[in-house]
This record gives sequence, C-alpha cells and structure tokens, in this order.
Amino acid sequence: MDSGNPEMSIEVPPYLRVRKDGSVERLAGTQVAPPGLDPVTNVISKDILIIPETGLTARLYRPNSVAKTPQKLPLLLYYHGGAFCISSTSDPFYHNSLNNLVAEANLVAVSVNYRLAPEHPLPAAYEDSWDALRWVASHATEDREDHESWLKNNVDFDRVLLGGDSAGANITHFLALRLHASDSVPTEYFKVSGLVMVNPYFWGKEPIGVEITDTTRREMVNKWWDFVCPSEKGNDDPLINPFVEEAPALERLGCSRVLVTVAERDILMERGKLYYKKLLNSGWKGRAELYETKGEDHVFHIFNPNSDKAKSLIKRLASFINEQ
Repeated sequence: MDSGNPEMSIEVPPYLRVRKDGSVERLAGTQVAPPGLDPVTNVISKDILIIPETGLTARLYRPNSVAKTPQKLPLLLYYHGGAFCISSTSDPFYHNSLNNLVAEANLVAVSVNYRLAPEHPLPAAYEDSWDALRWVASHATEDREDHESWLKNNVDFDRVLLGGDSAGANITHFLALRLHASDSVPTEYFKVSGLVMVNPYFWGKEPIGVEITDTTRREMVNKWWDFVCPSEKGNDDPLINPFVEEAPALERLGCSRVLVTVAERDILMERGKLYYKKLLNSGWKGRAELYETKGEDHVFHIFNPNSDKAKSLIKRLASFINEQ
C-alpha cells in the first residue's frame, strides 16, 4: 500500500512498515528479555544456536529444580506468533509466558526463533521450524558430541508436544502433517503425542461468522497474509486456509490429540472453531478438544498474564500437556 510518503513503501498495521530503500521498521515485538533464572517462577532459560548456516536459534527452558534430580520431563516445542513478520523468542511477552507455562506444567520447552518475513519470505518460517524439530529429535537417538544436555538428560522423548499461538499454531499444524509423511524423524524414539494450538492463525477469502460484519479487522488480517505470502491464491493459499481442496487432509495429522483454544473477541475465533469441527469430521483417529475464553481477544494471556482468565488458560494448557 502506497502511503503517500516518499520515504514509505508499505505499511502493515499494526506491525511494521517497509521503506522504499527496503529497510524494515517493526512497530511491535522488538523488545528483548535476556535468558536466565526467573525468580518468580524458578524457571531457568538459555539461548542456543541450532543451525549456523541459517542462524536458526532457540531459547530453552526448564524448571531450575530439575538440575538436582534425574527426572525426565515432557517436552514442548513452542512456536511464537506475530503473523510471521514480528516478535521473537526473546520478546518479553513470550519469555514471561513460557516461564509461566514451564513452571505450571513442569516441562522442558524449546522456543524456536524462526526467521521472519519480509526479509525471509515464507516458507522460511516453516522450514526453520521443521529443522528445529529434527534437531531436537536427533537427541533421542544419537550420541552427539554437540548434544544439548538439557534435552539429553531431562526430556522424556515419549512425551513430546508441539505448541504455538497464532502464526505459531499454524506452524504446528503443518509440522504435524509433515511428521505423518516424513521418514527423516525417528518416530519410534521421538513421539509427538499432541498439538497445543492457541488462537490459531488460519484465514480464507470468503468471510465467515463475525468476519462478515467486522470488515475493518477483516481487511487488516487480509493485509497481513498478502504481505508475508503474496501469491495468486491470496487468502486461499493452503498455508493459511487448510480447508481448500489442495490442502493436505487433516486426517494425516501425525499426533493423537489436539487442543484448540479460542478467545470470544478474537477476529480469528471462527477459524479456530472451524478447524476443530473439520478435524472432528475428517477421519482423523485422534482426540480433539476446544477451549473458549469468554470476553477476551487474541492471545490475551500473553499481554495480560496476571489476569484470572490468563492463569486459567495456562492451567488448561498444562493439564492437556500432562495428560497421558
């Protein structure tokens, strides 16, 4: 969109703007929280480099108390949101949210710092996310000289889940589909039992539900996808609309249980509910659950973590993660 400003080329509200010289100015998700011991939750974290060639990194979390025991914990591979174009694993909102979830669920988490558009157009985020999954899975079978001790010593690789919010939840869907079709992940040793999909970012050309009347927010979401994935398919690209004919069948999800959470005031709510309904009727043999929070908007628990509803959502996520 031409803003009329000779210095400006594209604006993608409320996330970023791209100037005519190609430089990107992000308007959100740019703050940085350092890793380390969080005194409130007693969760410790550290940053690691996964793939030097692409610069792929992750932030690892575990309860600090686990260092004193040989206890094996569930593993959550987590993918942050941000419409594929903002935020990071060091975003203070995500860092605090992961500290809270790791403490509540008593698990090890790997928060993946995938590359962002527009500097790295899609499917870079999906490929980075898959590479991170494969790297983690390699710790279940290989004696690596460069193994990550928190994974090798503290993770029960029979209890692995993929989780994410918004764009990150979208990513988990496609990773689970790829798990079904891939022979490059040793699933006999590395078992992804479930998906935790918080306010998933799916969309489509034809509006449904509240999208029909909320034209202002619908137009905003339209611009997000057009920006990160310009194509002739637009908002019916299978990456953003998993229900179009050419999209992979939902019954191929490579896990046995899925939790989809939605928020009543979220413009993406209808898509999350549709995903849940389609999954139930797809022929997939697993168990799906839907959890709705009334009176709240998109990823409210990240921006207002101390509210009662945010704490209830974190408890529900932790409960699902620890189900056998």
